[in-house]
Amino acid sequence: MRMRTLLGAGAAALTLIAAPAMAQDGEPAFDGVYVGGSFGYTVQNNDIGERIEFDAGRNGTFGDTVTTAPPASADAFSPGFCNGAATSSANIACANDKDDIEYYGRIGFDKQMGKFVLGAVAEFGKTEARDSVSAFSTTPAFYTMTRELDWNAALRLRAGMVAGESTLFYATGGGAYAKIDNSFSSSNTANSFTLTDDDMVWGWQAGGGVEQKLGRNFSIGLEYLYSRYDDSDSRVEVGTGTAGATNPFVLAGGVDFRRSEKFDFHALRATAAFRF
Repeated sequence: MRMRTLLGAGAAALTLIAAPAMAQDGEPAFDGVYVGGSFGYTVQNNDIGERIEFDAGRNGTFGDTVTTAPPASADAFSPGFCNGAATSSANIACANDKDDIEYYGRIGFDKQMGKFVLGAVAEFGKTEARDSVSAFSTTPAFYTMTRELDWNAALRLRAGMVAGESTLFYATGGGAYAKIDNSFSSSNTANSFTLTDDDMVWGWQAGGGVEQKLGRNFSIGLEYLYSRYDDSDSRVEVGTGTAGATNPFVLAGGVDFRRSEKFDFHALRATAAFRF
């Protein structure tokens, strides 16, 4: 389904790019300041193997095993993990991560030197995608951490070559900054859970695309972009709550949760720009 959606978006954009370009009167086709936007679809990585990591005793070291009470002292999370939002407490069952649309505004500047183009672009917007991971305990209970973008901004360089007179093929890459909304849910009603959310994070982006001039000032294009954000500081602090002394979290002296993977995703978008 994801691939069909991407191919459909790509086919629509390529149909527009195939439209005949108007003459440029000998002027550089990709030179100067432009404003525009993009609309596309975000697809998350197939993050099978993602899990929630534990810091037992809150000593700052993750990767611990939370165990049940002696004499068994078994892994309290032996049912396992899944890369999605839990749909059940008793079974390892999860809904897939939500891929969705994205939309951005942009302003940029290019300098064309012969067939070579060098420029920079600043972008602001968001994606509606949502990313979750769940852990399952032997209680049974589920524990789900979810994140999504409130907004993100990027400043990228781009460099490319002009084919013919009015088609630009380019690569792009640079830094990004995002406000990430983290949330947590659990079917465990005994312990207390406190989400500490470092929601302003840095990241980077890289990709490439093609841009086609349709006249002196207007262009459209098709762009692929990979984004990665270091969302590693978000934590869930597990407290005693009403749990008894044999509760695995109480036995561990308190436990912190964090996600094992950074927040990354792919995007295919159609672009449009007006060049001054």
